[in-house]
Amino acid sequence: MLRKILVVIISPKVGWQIIDDSSNSTQRVLSSLFFPVLAILAVSCFVPMIYDSTSHTLSSSLMNAIVSFSKFMITYFLCSYLLSGFYPQFNRSQVSQSKLNNYIIYNLTFLIILSVLMNLLNAEFSPLYFLFLYMPYMAYKGVDFLCIKSGRNLKFVVIASLLMLSLPFVIGWILNTIINR
Repeated sequence: MLRKILVVIISPKVGWQIIDDSSNSTQRVLSSLFFPVLAILAVSCFVPMIYDSTSHTLSSSLMNAIVSFSKFMITYFLCSYLLSGFYPQFNRSQVSQSKLNNYIIYNLTFLIILSVLMNLLNAEFSPLYFLFLYMPYMAYKGVDFLCIKSGRNLKFVVIASLLMLSLPFVIGWILNTIINR
């Protein structure tokens, strides 16, 4: 699975074709890719303690790990629910719903990998933020994988990209606000 995400990142069109040919179930992709990468993200939240132990305490790093893990889990479920609601053709068969979920997982995994790298590099402003803009390109190249009608490709990519890019930030902000009260 890790090889597949790397191929999707390096060459999205080829990567999505490989994913389409393998036709793994959503449960398999979740257990072998998404959850392990989320666990790595949670562990990477403790790395800033090495660089700055005064502002990054054990408790703040633990809270950051919980928020980081939660925001991507919630984003996955919300994106799956909202996109299948906006596009009811994904609800017609188990295969199409599985493809949509895998599409969301692979795109979110890219965002999680970027978050891990930002935790490891420990920079307030990082050029890695600009790589978040690569995710809509990956999403666009994966539309053929979902078999969406050609007239709706751009609209779907815009909606899906906005959801997958904005929800982690919004959910993270909400959770941080609740925790820091």
